[in-house]
Amino acid sequence: MINLKANPFFLDDAGEKWVYDTLASMSVEEKIGQMFCPIGSNIEEDFLKAFLEEFKPGAMLYRPMPAADVQKTHRFLQNHSKIPMLFGANLESGGNGICSDGTYFSRPMGVAATDNPVNAYRLGKIAGAEAQAVGCNWSFAPICDLDMNFRNPITNVRTFGTNQERVITFVKEQLKGLKDSGVAAAVKHFPGDGVDERDQHLVPSVNSLSVEEYDKTYGAIWQEVVDAGTLSIMVGHILQPAYSKYLNPELRDDEILPATLSKEILQGLLRGKLGFNGMIVTDATPMVGFCTPMKRSDALPAALAAGCDMILFNKDIREDYRFVRDALSDGRLTMERVDEAVTRILAMKAAMGLPAQKAAGTLVPDVSALSVIACKEHQNWTKACADESVTLVKDTQNLLPISPEKYQRIRLYLLEDRIGGGFKDGDSEISRIKEKLENEGFEVSVFDYGKPDFYEMFEGGVADIQSKFDLAVYVACIDTASNQSVRRIDWVHLMAADAPWFLNDVPAMFISVANPYHLVDAPMVKTFINAYTPSEAVIDQVIDKIMGRSAFKGVNPVDPFCGIWGAKF
Repeated sequence: MINLKANPFFLDDAGEKWVYDTLASMSVEEKIGQMFCPIGSNIEEDFLKAFLEEFKPGAMLYRPMPAADVQKTHRFLQNHSKIPMLFGANLESGGNGICSDGTYFSRPMGVAATDNPVNAYRLGKIAGAEAQAVGCNWSFAPICDLDMNFRNPITNVRTFGTNQERVITFVKEQLKGLKDSGVAAAVKHFPGDGVDERDQHLVPSVNSLSVEEYDKTYGAIWQEVVDAGTLSIMVGHILQPAYSKYLNPELRDDEILPATLSKEILQGLLRGKLGFNGMIVTDATPMVGFCTPMKRSDALPAALAAGCDMILFNKDIREDYRFVRDALSDGRLTMERVDEAVTRILAMKAAMGLPAQKAAGTLVPDVSALSVIACKEHQNWTKACADESVTLVKDTQNLLPISPEKYQRIRLYLLEDRIGGGFKDGDSEISRIKEKLENEGFEVSVFDYGKPDFYEMFEGGVADIQSKFDLAVYVACIDTASNQSVRRIDWVHLMAADAPWFLNDVPAMFISVANPYHLVDAPMVKTFINAYTPSEAVIDQVIDKIMGRSAFKGVNPVDPFCGIWGAKF
C-alpha cells in the first residue's frame, strides 16, 4: 500500500477517499490513459474532443503558443475530461516555456551567475504565475543536473552550474516559487545528467560516477529534492552503472539499462535509498536513448513495470497504447502495478487540489488572468537578474570600457548555427546588437557569412585589417539544443576567415550570450564575457557594462576556462 498521507502527498481522509473511489470507478482503458502524457499540437475543438474520448490521457503538454490560445485549449480539455488533467511545460527559463508571449526571465545558469537565491525564487514565481494564468499546472523544471562536462551539448546553461551546494539552494528556491504560484514540479533528470558528453536524445547516456562520488554529488541533491516534498520526478534515459551493480551484484554489464527501464535505479535507488514516494514520469520516450535498448513494444511496459508511473510523449500513440494493453494481456505488466501507478498519479492531482478546482470550475482561470503575462513586475525582475548575471571572465588586455573615441570602427562577428542560414536582420535579439552599438556612436560593419571576404582570407594583411576597423567584437549565440552532438564554434571552414587571427594587431572582445565554454575554441581572446541568456534584457545589460555605465556583477557558475592551458591569459 502507498502511504498517501506521507511525503509528498500529505492527503487528508477526503483526498485519500477521492483517490481510491476514482481508481475503483475507472475502466482498464481509463487507467491506461492516465499513464500517458502525449504532446499536443492540434487545438481544434472537434479534434480535441475526439482525442479525449479515444485516449483519455492523464496529462498533456503543448509547446509555447500565444497565451490566449493556450488558456482556451487547456480550458476546453479540462471541461471535457472526466478526471482533471495535468498540463505540463518546460518552465526552465520563465513563462516563455508555455506562452510565446511570456516572460523570458533567464537561463538557469544566468540565475546561478547572480549568486543570489532570490533570483531562483523569482524564476519559479514568474514561470509558475504565467503558467497558472493559462491553466498549466505542471512544470518540467527545476533542472538539478550538474554541468560536470563542458562538452555536454544539452545540460550547459540549462543547469545551475557545477557547485552542488549552489544547485541545491537554487533548486529549492525555484521549487518554492513554483509552489507559491500553485504549480507542481517534475524535477529532472534523475539519476543526473552532465557527466557524459552526449545527449540522451541521441543515445543512452551514462552517469559514470562511482557510488561514493554519486552520493556526495547527485545523490545529495536528489535527497534534498525528495525531502522538500517534490510531487514528481522526471527520469532520464541515463545509465548509472555503479549503482545498478551495487544494488544488483549479479547484473552483467550488458544487462545495465537506462534509469527509465531499470528496476535497480527506480526501485532500489529512487524509491529505496532516497525514499521517494511521489509520481515518476519518464523523459520523452521518442528519444533515441529510450528507443534503442530494447524493442519499443517491450520498452513501454518495461518502463512501467520497473517503476515509472507515466509515459511522456509517443511515437504512434495508438500503437503505444496497444503495447501496454498487450503487456497486460500476456502478463509482462500486471494490473497491480498499473493500479499502483494510477494511484500515485491521482494522489498527485489530489495533493494539488485539482478535484476541488474541477468541482468549482476554477482549473483554468478566466481571461482576466492573462494580465500577468509579461507584466511590469516580471519585466523589472528580469532586468535585475540580467544586471546581476553578466560575468566578466577576463580582460587581461585592459580593453574595457570601450568608447567611440577609442574604437570608432567595429567589425561585428555574429557566431551561431549557420546550418539554417545564419542571422538575418531583425530575426533575433542578438542580431539587433549592431543597432545598439551604432546608437552608442560606433561605426559597425558585420562580417557577412553569406559572402565571405575571400580577399581578406588570402591576400589582405595586417595593414588591410587595420584600415577597416579598430576593434573586433564577437557575439556568440550557440544555445543548448536537443538532438545535437556538439555546441562549439564552427569557424568558416576555408582558412577560418572569421577567427581572430589578427588580435595582436587589432584588439578583439568576445561576448557569449549562451554557451559559457567558448574559451575552449578561442583561448587567445583576452577580453571575454559570459551572459548566458539570449534576451533583450541581457543584451542591454552587456552594452551598459562594456560602455562602463554599469559594473560586472556575475560570478562563474562553472569553469569557463575548461581546464585549457593558456585560456586565462
